[in-house]
Amino acid sequence: MLIDTHTHLYLPEFDNPVAAVDRAVDAGIGMMILPNVDATTVAPLETLHINRPEVTRTAIGLHPTEVDSRPVAEQLGFLTDRLNGFPGLVAIGEVGIDLYWDKTFRLQQMEVLDAQLQIASERKLPVIIHCREGLPEVLDVVSNHNSALPQLLFHSFGGSIEDVEQIRTLTDAFFGINGIVTFKNSKLREVLPAIGIDRIVLETDAPYLAPVPHRGKRNESSFIIHTAGFVANAMGLSSEEIAETTTHNASALFNL
Repeated sequence: MLIDTHTHLYLPEFDNPVAAVDRAVDAGIGMMILPNVDATTVAPLETLHINRPEVTRTAIGLHPTEVDSRPVAEQLGFLTDRLNGFPGLVAIGEVGIDLYWDKTFRLQQMEVLDAQLQIASERKLPVIIHCREGLPEVLDVVSNHNSALPQLLFHSFGGSIEDVEQIRTLTDAFFGINGIVTFKNSKLREVLPAIGIDRIVLETDAPYLAPVPHRGKRNESSFIIHTAGFVANAMGLSSEEIAETTTHNASALFNL
């Protein structure tokens, strides 16, 4: 069994999200974690989980590209309003820093991340981190939490060995590996041994970043089997070892 630790099958790219979940189950994926993006994506995420509660879990957070100039409490109102009793909730996410497209709200992104780390700590939930051209900012915020820091998962990790080492100076994080590792010019395969199989979980980030041989197409959770195969080959492990260990890692991380 494999676990897709990050998939957005509820987005409009899927005209039949339930069918996408069922295709994944048929392919051997036993669990899918569904993080929202903003307030508008909470309802479709919840609907999909309610339709397939046995094989999906949920995460709620404010994506950094959705952060603006409003007070932090106002921006996170949808999150704090829904935390109690939200079905299938196993994490806060995806949250973090994204300075790739726009640096206008850099400081606000850091403030919103800080607030969500605090929420996660109080709730004893892990945090799914989105980090794009913002590692120094993420680590700056993380460093303020010290012993109260929740368990972190760096989603869609595509960084260097040096990035892994920087992260580990502050926290023993997990790293989400997706279709990027299969891309022809990706150097991520060389980084996997530095991460270690005991801190790797698999993900798709569907509908984005489809792995080879589906690159350029709409991604979905059933395609995670290709990523698992590439990781196994890169690390000199069997597909069975990758499935067993990454499933164990994800189960421990999300308390499945």
